[in-house]
Amino acid sequence: MQTLIPVLNKLQDVFSTMGTSPVQLPQLVVIGSQSAGKSSVLENIVGRDFLPRGDKIVTRRPLVLQLVNTSVSTGGGDQKYDAKSQPASGQEWGEFLHQKGKRFFDFEEIKAEINRETDRLTGTNKGVSDKAIHLKIFSPHVLSLSLVDLPGITKNPVGDQPANIEQQIRDMSLRYIRNPNSIIVAVSPANADLANSESLKLAKEVDPQGTRTLGVLTKLDLMDRGTDAMDVIKGKVIPLRLGFVPVVNRSQADINQKKRITEAHKSEEAFFESHPRYRQIKHRCGTPYLAGRLNGLLLGHIKKVLPQLKVRIGNMIAENQEKLDSYGLPLTGSVTNYGSILLQLISQFCTNYCNALGGRSPDVSLSELYGGARISYVFHQVFAKGLLQIQPFDRLSDTDIRTAIRNATGPRPSLFVPDVAFEMLVKRQIARLEDPSIQCVEMVHDELTKVATQCEHLVPQLKRFPKLRDQMLDCVHDLLQAQVAPTKKMIRDLVAMELSYVNTNHPDFVGGSRAVHQINRKLQRLKAEEKKRNPNSTADLADLLARDKKKDQKQGITGHVREVAAGMATQLGFGSAQQAAKPT
Repeated sequence: MQTLIPVLNKLQDVFSTMGTSPVQLPQLVVIGSQSAGKSSVLENIVGRDFLPRGDKIVTRRPLVLQLVNTSVSTGGGDQKYDAKSQPASGQEWGEFLHQKGKRFFDFEEIKAEINRETDRLTGTNKGVSDKAIHLKIFSPHVLSLSLVDLPGITKNPVGDQPANIEQQIRDMSLRYIRNPNSIIVAVSPANADLANSESLKLAKEVDPQGTRTLGVLTKLDLMDRGTDAMDVIKGKVIPLRLGFVPVVNRSQADINQKKRITEAHKSEEAFFESHPRYRQIKHRCGTPYLAGRLNGLLLGHIKKVLPQLKVRIGNMIAENQEKLDSYGLPLTGSVTNYGSILLQLISQFCTNYCNALGGRSPDVSLSELYGGARISYVFHQVFAKGLLQIQPFDRLSDTDIRTAIRNATGPRPSLFVPDVAFEMLVKRQIARLEDPSIQCVEMVHDELTKVATQCEHLVPQLKRFPKLRDQMLDCVHDLLQAQVAPTKKMIRDLVAMELSYVNTNHPDFVGGSRAVHQINRKLQRLKAEEKKRNPNSTADLADLLARDKKKDQKQGITGHVREVAAGMATQLGFGSAQQAAKPT
């Protein structure tokens, strides 16, 4: 079971490098108020001075502390730790995750590096950050442990600290202790009322039953004479299933006098042996017992949640392996081979795109038109119908025609329709052909873009290269978008060409001698129809012609507008002029 903690440490390092923790790992989380003695407890467990100290907030970033026992005797041999080289026997050192490969044999240098790394991210204004510092300490004198030391809970900002410093530390602590796989180590001073303990109050929010909270009582030697913490230790004040462990840390005077931690352990042991109340429970007091208790709790907790972790990690491995397999075999070879693969992918994409437009795509849809068929439908149905549905005399009344003729003749009455009035009326109607043509361009552009997006799925190899896929699609979209403006300009030019010259020689245009010929034929037809309908009719030619007067007036404009529509349809390539000009 002891080998599980190094594995846990490796997982913590990997997740820290990833910047995310997909699995909630078992861990010991140390919380407590500022100056409650958290740093002293950790230093006593390690047996060395290595944490920064001060009269204000010192721990301003979470410290993930991993203790590795370098030589655990197993059957007469030594269990080797994972290191590149074997240091001298009994030597102790530390390693930071942000400085891989560098060993710190001087623990004062470890303390300075913690300060430097803290100031690098949070500055010197005593602010806090939730970005953890990972420190691994190798020693033959420690039990294998993994702890997270959080900044001390404070009430009021000091100096230029942010005004919400209390809320920041509180939120940071809750993020760690909400992990159901964590064991909360709540450090509280024994010389203060536990009813006001911030660490126990915070722990109770996420662990109301106290099933995963271990209380640590410090400063028992500073309690008022005649008082003790036996009721707290026995769980009569605040019941915790994991109980309380009393410890005695070094005083500030001991720290100033550089008292060694080994001597502090002896003083702690002597305190509990000589105290009349704690003597009976001395085997459950002190830093050595706390370290063993933490080690046992962590191992037991790992054993408890190990089946769930194995299932979770197994599922993650299977998911990522499936995703990795979808990318195919790794590419091997020279840069030339990479260029060949790139060219092959681009060529395959282009081939699929052309096939989709030409109707040769293997993925034929049965529910909707797609690719070239859809574009053909847009030209022959949507666009052609839009052109032919334009009625030449929409928005053009008899009054408008009469007014235009009068304005063109001035003060003199006219025998025939003036050219100026005719061209003005015709050009206004021809300009209406521009809108459906522009709409056709947009519809074709949308379909071409849709085809490009769907073609990527026909090249499975592109899934391996998402950035290449995105770049190819962006390139195709940019090329298509770049042609929209020139196409619209061409359509506007076509309309402008028709507006610049009115072709009166078109077969559908009625004028001149052809008009006289058609009137003679019409007179003969009207006479025959009238005689057949009423042999005794006395209607003269004027009455017969008046019946078709409105139709005769409109014939010239109708013919020319249809001529222009047919010409534009032919130039845009969806059918013959006769088919386009055929009225619906």
